[in-house]
Amino acid sequence: MEKKKKPIKNDCTHISVILDRTGSMDEIRDDTIGGFNTFLGEQKAQKGKATLTLVQFDSKDPYEVVHRFKPIKEVPELTRETYVPRASTPLFDALGRGINDLEKCLADMVKKDRPRKVVFAVVTDGQENASHEFSKQQVVKMIKDKTEKEEWQFVFLSADLGALEEAGEVGFQASMSMAFVKDAAGTKDAWDSLSRNASEFRCSLKPNMAFEEKDRKHPGDPTKKRR
Repeated sequence: MEKKKKPIKNDCTHISVILDRTGSMDEIRDDTIGGFNTFLGEQKAQKGKATLTLVQFDSKDPYEVVHRFKPIKEVPELTRETYVPRASTPLFDALGRGINDLEKCLADMVKKDRPRKVVFAVVTDGQENASHEFSKQQVVKMIKDKTEKEEWQFVFLSADLGALEEAGEVGFQASMSMAFVKDAAGTKDAWDSLSRNASEFRCSLKPNMAFEEKDRKHPGDPTKKRR
């Protein structure tokens, strides 16, 4: 009896970007817009399919979905009109809702259409200070579950060293977390590193989204190797 052929796996990558839009980000507002747009342009230029979810968060709106599972080539650039920093930092609520939202989107898809690779990237400049819906313990469990069972790639970029430490406590691996200096050059470097790693991961040139030593330019980055 002839064996049934296995369905071809979808080689699409999904990227969720959870972007801090709190008041303190105003200092690097234009740099963040430029960094995201460069990242977006480079990902559009890559071979292979990719979809993108962009979420902005602050205490006035802990989870504003700007784009959900949009083909990356159709995602428009950020502007000063679409990215306006304000209010406080409900980081745990953004993480919890982001994971649940992405999980539901994937579950609602036909299995053969689900992306093979999933990247969940957070860009922030501060620590949790305004969540009401999700606790730290809940987020820890959720990240652990998705990392171990489904191999989601959780990436954390922060201009705040305390937030980087907090990210480690909730389950972001040190290799996939990185500090950046809160200025134009530091912000650009962070987005450039994220884009390069995403491109290499999408093309299977690397097995995960771990940052390399050359990416870690912040002198105070606790994950930077000491020589």
